[in-house]
Amino acid sequence: MKKEGSDFTHINSSGNPQMVDIGSKSESKRSAIAESRVKLTDELINLLEGDDISTKKGPVFTTAIIAGVMGAKKTHELIPMCHPIALENCSITIKINDSSEAVIRCKTEITAKTGVEMEALTGATIAALTIYDMCKSVSKGLVIRESKLISKTGGKSDFNR
Repeated sequence: MKKEGSDFTHINSSGNPQMVDIGSKSESKRSAIAESRVKLTDELINLLEGDDISTKKGPVFTTAIIAGVMGAKKTHELIPMCHPIALENCSITIKINDSSEAVIRCKTEITAKTGVEMEALTGATIAALTIYDMCKSVSKGLVIRESKLISKTGGKSDFNR
């Protein structure tokens, strides 16, 4: 059973899962930025040409960007109780840092009654998984290091890491 003052918004008073009721919320401009990192091996860094890695499966980062946007748009199908939303913007960038990591940033935006943090996290994570999938035949040493929310605006409170 849900305890008084509980912060579990996806559990009803009977202890059962529920979607959060956003019917009485007002719309506001909301955005979120999430980041995932993939540690690349020297073998993969050596394949870097310009801003992308090309394998037998195709252009890795270009494909990861497309997959990430597609994933962000399908977040409600993957995460229980997420509201289906029509993203107004989803952009993904991938850059290699000095630690040979592919740093994936996904920014999502919407004017709505609910936020877009889960969409940004899903987009960045799906892009990381795509990089892993497309490069695993070249190197078994790939590591997806982390996925985290960097910032969010709109709604009850803003967040900035």
